[in-house]
Amino acid sequence: MKNKTAVIDIGSNTIRLVIYEYDPEKGMKEIENIKTVARLKMYLDQNNMLTEEGAQILEEALLAFNEIIAFHEIKDIRAAATAAVRQAENSIEIVKEMKVKTGVSIKILSEEEEAYFGYLAVVHSTPVMSAVTIDIGGGSTELTYYEHKQLLHSHSFPFGAVSLKNDFMEGDQLTKNERKKLINFIRESFLSLGWLPNKKVPIVGIGGSARNIAQIHQQSKNYPIAGVHQYWMSEEDIQEVNNQLVHMTKEELEKLDGLSSDRIDIIAPTSQVFNELYEIVNADGFMFSRKGLRDGIVFKELMKKYAAPLDKEKVFLESMKELAFDYAIEKSEAEQMIALSTEIYSHLGALGEIEETERALQLLKRGAFLYYLGEYIDSDSSSQHTFYIIANRSIDGVLHKDRIALALAASFKSKSMFYQFLEPFNDWFSNEEIQEIRMIGALIKLAYSLNGSKRNLISQIEMRKKDNELHMSLYAEGRTLAEEYQAGKQKKHLEKALKKSIVLNFIPIKQKV
Repeated sequence: MKNKTAVIDIGSNTIRLVIYEYDPEKGMKEIENIKTVARLKMYLDQNNMLTEEGAQILEEALLAFNEIIAFHEIKDIRAAATAAVRQAENSIEIVKEMKVKTGVSIKILSEEEEAYFGYLAVVHSTPVMSAVTIDIGGGSTELTYYEHKQLLHSHSFPFGAVSLKNDFMEGDQLTKNERKKLINFIRESFLSLGWLPNKKVPIVGIGGSARNIAQIHQQSKNYPIAGVHQYWMSEEDIQEVNNQLVHMTKEELEKLDGLSSDRIDIIAPTSQVFNELYEIVNADGFMFSRKGLRDGIVFKELMKKYAAPLDKEKVFLESMKELAFDYAIEKSEAEQMIALSTEIYSHLGALGEIEETERALQLLKRGAFLYYLGEYIDSDSSSQHTFYIIANRSIDGVLHKDRIALALAASFKSKSMFYQFLEPFNDWFSNEEIQEIRMIGALIKLAYSLNGSKRNLISQIEMRKKDNELHMSLYAEGRTLAEEYQAGKQKKHLEKALKKSIVLNFIPIKQKV
């Protein structure tokens, strides 16, 4: 049964409506995402009161969102307000006014709740086990620190993208003196947190500012795949983007690929924030998470009803479940693929033909489960479709490099096609990694051929080495005409990868002594 939830995120810079659909069989999916740039932070007067004009902007947004929510016939509506409304002296009056005029009940999130929901989204949708998270809103900045996906510290600073721009930039471009004052302010603020310095963990950026940094970097290097969720950047990458942004004029920023038009005037100070945080944390990477506060709100509600996965393998398992649903992967066939592939892999390791590693085994299992999912679109070009889908789909729990490795393994058809798919990503992998992925793909393809009739006949595999040959005994619970033909054709790919001949011997179960 599908459940729909509408989340209205009333931020200091934007107001956004996101509609989620949850199915226990498929998982959670975002089906609508609509925003309006409100800049509510700028409508706080000298007495910190949200002005009538600001309230009118909020009201118009809520009324527009109500129409969309009504179209989708959604009853579960959650409206959350952050810094701009939280900091307003007339926040209670604003909430009451909106309830009367729009019917929307707004919950003003505390600083702790805002930070917690961002953390919750990250640990449910990324493979990063320990990290510092940062969400720069329009009027506040939330930081958390978690280890092994358990929250240890959180803090909310009363400054954000809009307020930093207002406080430190008089014109359209940061001057040298303004930048110096901004850096001193940021560092002083971050160093006030005793738990933050020198953590030596990745930084996970949440929200629009971090997304734009990732998009700008991708555009600058002609990034070959789609999506910014779980996009990884090094210290040099962060510094390069920051140095570029703080020296650009408004006119140059307007032409910059990857930068949203509504962030042109606020991107320089927020970029500087990321740069300083990276240095203070002594981070070992920066990753963008597309999932943030809104997703965290929904996750919190789902946790009341369903088991909540809080380790990186379960995050990916939820993604596997969604892919299986979308591309009609037959569970019993996928499980047979995993069983055959892992058994062959284990035998090759025991015979000293390969070096077994947890990382390779994980790739093998994932690739076996998703092998040729592109058949759902077109069986004649299933390899191409499989590679494109996995390479370009945002898959929670997998970084981009690992996603490409998975796409290569799950789409393996031949050595030539493997290298054709690999060509745009050659510099992502070492020669050793390339050979390992190719071997895994060839092994999975052999396992696929061993279930040629889709009847899961092979129940046990034995393997022994004789001279330069690998003899594989395959015990089957039925006639294996299709399996023998397919495996005889496809074993050559693994033979080439291993530089060994493979001899197949299909044995009916009743003949086993």
